[in-house]
Amino acid sequence: MVGGAVVCFLAAYLWGVTWAARRRRRWPAWRTASAVAGVILVLVAVGPVGVAGHHDFVAHMWGHLLLGMLAPLLLVLSAPVTCALRALPVSGARRLSAVLGSVPVRVVTHPVTAATLNIGGLWLLYTTPLHGWMHSSTAVHVLVHAHVLLAGWVFAASILQADPTRHPVGHPARAVVLVAFLALHAILAKHVYAHPPLGVPAIEAQEGAQLMYYGGDYIDLVLIVLFCLDWYRRSAPTTSTRGRRAAGVA
Repeated sequence: MVGGAVVCFLAAYLWGVTWAARRRRRWPAWRTASAVAGVILVLVAVGPVGVAGHHDFVAHMWGHLLLGMLAPLLLVLSAPVTCALRALPVSGARRLSAVLGSVPVRVVTHPVTAATLNIGGLWLLYTTPLHGWMHSSTAVHVLVHAHVLLAGWVFAASILQADPTRHPVGHPARAVVLVAFLALHAILAKHVYAHPPLGVPAIEAQEGAQLMYYGGDYIDLVLIVLFCLDWYRRSAPTTSTRGRRAAGVA
């Protein structure tokens, strides 16, 4: 179900890229590649890795890194909202903007809410019987996968803000949320190491927790670098600004 949804997303995304090209609106190839790579990682995470995760906690944790962290980051970098706004007619773009500017969407996509949904869901997964339920019920398994993907996606989008938003949150506030999220994610990995989820052997829990801790650090490092580059790019004075300042000094 999750795999089918992301395939439909990719089909719509590629249609948008093609339609925008017909209207002579070029779209960066690296963003398209990011969308394709993100969808592939989702399919891998819910496919072979997800199947292996039923009986191997380390494989399950690989699925967490791919589905909840790396794939969402790539999908955010593909800027799907911007792509849709370029491809849609004016009326469709206005309706999409109205939906994205609605109160429910604004609340969910706020960095604090997005971080809470993301890390809160992970704490519930590994500190309650939910982890065991997801491997004994297909419906729960699908719901957990969907939540992990969407929560990771919304969180990465709220931090990077690669797409336009009517109510942007400043970089300082997003930096605080990001640091808090990273700390809670690291604490959770240590908790899993010391207190394995129900039904998970201690040795597997320790290996999975180490993968969560160190593997998550590498992905988080990429997120931090992208965030800092965007902060610098938006706050650095432009050439024209520097020229006006120089003229004023002269």
